[in-house]
Amino acid sequence: MSDEEFEKNIEKYSVYARVQPEHKVRIVNTWKKKGKISAMTGDGVNDAPAIKSADIGVGMGITGTDVTKNVSDMVLADDNFATIVHAVKEGRRIYDNIRKSIQFLLSSNLSEVVAIFFATIVGFVILKPVHLLWINLITDCFPALALGTENAEEDIMKRSPRSSKESIFSGGVSIDVIWQGFMIAIITVVAYIVGHYMESGVWEFINSADGMTMAFLTMSMAEIFHSFNLRSRRHSIFTIKNQNKFLWFAMAVSFLLTLAVVYIPFLANAFGLESISLAEYGVSILIAFMVIPIVELVKFFQRKYNIK
Repeated sequence: MSDEEFEKNIEKYSVYARVQPEHKVRIVNTWKKKGKISAMTGDGVNDAPAIKSADIGVGMGITGTDVTKNVSDMVLADDNFATIVHAVKEGRRIYDNIRKSIQFLLSSNLSEVVAIFFATIVGFVILKPVHLLWINLITDCFPALALGTENAEEDIMKRSPRSSKESIFSGGVSIDVIWQGFMIAIITVVAYIVGHYMESGVWEFINSADGMTMAFLTMSMAEIFHSFNLRSRRHSIFTIKNQNKFLWFAMAVSFLLTLAVVYIPFLANAFGLESISLAEYGVSILIAFMVIPIVELVKFFQRKYNIK
């Protein structure tokens, strides 16, 4: 067949016999011309050209020649084709977790920018630079690392393959970053207003030590709670059967360190915070916890209307 005829008819064929090395390369390249992601497996020297030409070359670790293994993207240590499926699943899990961590970090940082911008425009101090530094180092860093250890979601192998040209922000990640960032910023401002009211009995935007402390505590805890939302970008976190022990540990460490900053006198003085009452502390945690039901509600509609 000519190249044009073969490209037109290649989808009709699933078995080839007596192929030479140049035929294998031709088959691989034709599939690539059709816009498909091609994978080639092999163990002999005659497979090496096609393995090198494929998008993903898979060599055999036991029976494969050194030439084949050197040009392969993936080497099967057990020469078992089923291992390819496990490798694909692991690759998807890693990619998913990278997206989750990026979404968490960007939405958290955006919330800080929006909250500070609003407070600056209105004319009050909602958080000091040292507070932002603490949040970035403690309540952002640990949960983001823990999200990188998340197990694969149950439907991960039922998804259609993604395009090789797809951006890491596709599939609604950029939109989620924006609305979730604004959401955390809004509840932080609400916590500040409530804190000032509980301190003075007046609803107003004015510099308030209690308001700043509650805003700091609320933003810190909201971002910790939000990390649990991102265990799955679309499924409810209450349907996830396994637990991420690293995420729970990150939450516990971040929670205790933030508590210490608020209630240990010399640390509170260094950060310019007030030792707020138990009622104010409870309200801060309650406001921060609202990120979970809000995101769960949005996820429900995203699933219902199949919104990416």
